[in-house]
Amino acid sequence: MYRKALFSLTLLFFMMGFITCLNDILVPYLKQVFELSYFQASLVQFCFFGAYGLTSIPASKLVEKVGYQKGMVYGFIVTALGCVLFFPAVSMNTYSIFLAALFVLATGVVLLQVAANPYVSVLGPEETASARLTMTQAFNSFGTFVAPFFGSILILSTLQQGSNAEAVKYPYLLIAVVLVIIAVILGRIKFPEIPKSTGGDEGTWKSVFKSRNLILGMVGIFTYVGAEVAIGSFLVNYVMENIAMVETQAANYIAFYWGSAMVGRFLGIYTLKLFSPSKVLTFNSILSIALILISINTDGMLAIYTMIAVGFCNSIMFPVIFTQAIRGFDNSVEKASGLLATAILGGAIIPPITGMIADNNGLRIAFILPAFCYAYIAYYGIKSIRK
Repeated sequence: MYRKALFSLTLLFFMMGFITCLNDILVPYLKQVFELSYFQASLVQFCFFGAYGLTSIPASKLVEKVGYQKGMVYGFIVTALGCVLFFPAVSMNTYSIFLAALFVLATGVVLLQVAANPYVSVLGPEETASARLTMTQAFNSFGTFVAPFFGSILILSTLQQGSNAEAVKYPYLLIAVVLVIIAVILGRIKFPEIPKSTGGDEGTWKSVFKSRNLILGMVGIFTYVGAEVAIGSFLVNYVMENIAMVETQAANYIAFYWGSAMVGRFLGIYTLKLFSPSKVLTFNSILSIALILISINTDGMLAIYTMIAVGFCNSIMFPVIFTQAIRGFDNSVEKASGLLATAILGGAIIPPITGMIADNNGLRIAFILPAFCYAYIAYYGIKSIRK
């Protein structure tokens, strides 16, 4: 029964990764269509990940009320609605309408995250929670690996044909149809029942906020998502700065970036069973810093490949930080999950700041900010090891 549920959830994580990574195609696409600066283009990520900051706690309350499975179904429906809103955005050819559609789409993804991550974590023994969530996150990475090819062929390839945003309309309509189909199928599958929070003092919001480990984990999620998204958002432009090529060619390197995370997560299924998750987290964080420093101090293919390799290091960070942070919340796992999902707001804050630095100093200097983010994650890993 558990295996059947986990197998079904892999499709959910695939779609979450696919939709999220399409933003990395939208950033350079809308940047050229609307003639935006790096900062203005990064508002795509601001509106998408900003939804986490505003809707994660309401989403966790909804999941507490309706359960994990219905929460996932509702998440797919809201995400599909956001995709459909791309039609009026294209018709009006207005950047702000695109941002509003992305916010609605992201609200659905938030609901999926809040319902699915804790469900996977508690769907089996606690000691293998990191490995289990890493496995489902690996399929999330598979979605991020496929999305750039999809976006490059159907969206970026149209840049030479005109200055309107027509190319995004039908791809997102197709995604909406797929999401509705998944929602219908997911609603008919019988998932194992997981006991919901029983309440009591240890299940109150006040008690959840008192957990220092959870707060440190929230900052860890904030910095991880912010760094990962910042690199992905500007990787196309970074590749084009280092090697002369068009957007459709440079977009392939985004696939390699997210694909390396996918490989790392499949390996992580086993490495997290062999080694302490906190030690793996610390090692990967320090390696990420080293790779970024090498990249920004070199050029050509070396600069590109070392930046892509950061994706491999990212692979186990979210599942390890998430499962470490929710330890001990047996009676309030939905609340803890909601707060951790709120911290994904880092994807809305770090990329625009990175964009502002890039506008004034170039992308090489701007990528120092993600390096500082990984420094905090290394600190969190060391703290977890000591515990």
